Amino acid sequence: MKIIVLSRKEELYSTRRLVESIRSLGHEAEVLNYLHCFITIERDAPQLLYKEDILLDDMDAVIPRIGATYTSFGCAILRQMEMMNIFTANSSQAIIHSRDKLRAHQILVANGIQMPSTGFARSIHEVDFLVEKMGGYPIVLKLLEGTHGNGVVLVENRKQARSTLDAFYSLKTQILLQEFIPEARNSDIRVLVVGNKVIAGVKRSAAPGEFRSNLHKGGEAMEVELTEQQKEMAIRATQSLQLHVAGVDMLESNRGPLIIEVNSSPGLQGIEKATKLDIAHQIIQFTTNQVNSQR
Repeated sequence: MKIIVLSRKEELYSTRRLVESIRSLGHEAEVLNYLHCFITIERDAPQLLYKEDILLDDMDAVIPRIGATYTSFGCAILRQMEMMNIFTANSSQAIIHSRDKLRAHQILVANGIQMPSTGFARSIHEVDFLVEKMGGYPIVLKLLEGTHGNGVVLVENRKQARSTLDAFYSLKTQILLQEFIPEARNSDIRVLVVGNKVIAGVKRSAAPGEFRSNLHKGGEAMEVELTEQQKEMAIRATQSLQLHVAGVDMLESNRGPLIIEVNSSPGLQGIEKATKLDIAHQIIQFTTNQVNSQR
């Protein structure tokens, strides 16, 4: 079986681990930089080409590792693969929905998933009203398509909110306002789900002086024993967004676990290091099982 890892860089930890797992299971692995792919759109014969007109038509499955900066282009390439009847570990539509935080929140809430109170407005004049409805300051501001904790800001009062929003809106960006959960104590739970099965869970704690628990921001991760409620919520959130592979982030609150994000390209380094589990193997095993069942 030939399995493609759609990634910009072969040396990235997650990409490298996926390739190692593909080969360890006796399959052929290839990394394609999706920015070097191009397509022809024809009714009967959609084609995918790479670099110097190399025609790609012998793939069995693809593991998408599409960066947030190039979501639209990467998903267009992935969509072409879907038209060619290639199995994708996560579909292009599911990735697009998960990357748009507002759309993802709307889908999750519609499916009964508990989340922090969240607001969205295009004008700074509605912010005071939204903050009041969410219980007042402090409050978290989030870029709609931020990743790794980038574009996430904690504001303590109205003055800070106005100055931060002025900066965001001047750049023509869209943001969410979200309730701050103090009892989470600057930590969250990352649950790794593969094929509707919880594989692992870690607790991520923010670095001193930082409220964002992302490992890219200096946070630390340690293995945690998940409750049945946390597992069930993670699976429901993944299913709601129609993802097969996902990292589900949740906060521990006084009213139970609250989902804050579902990541369609979860990094493997932190969770593999903390749990000593071969997460990459689980992803490849799921992918090959799906291809074989379709055949």
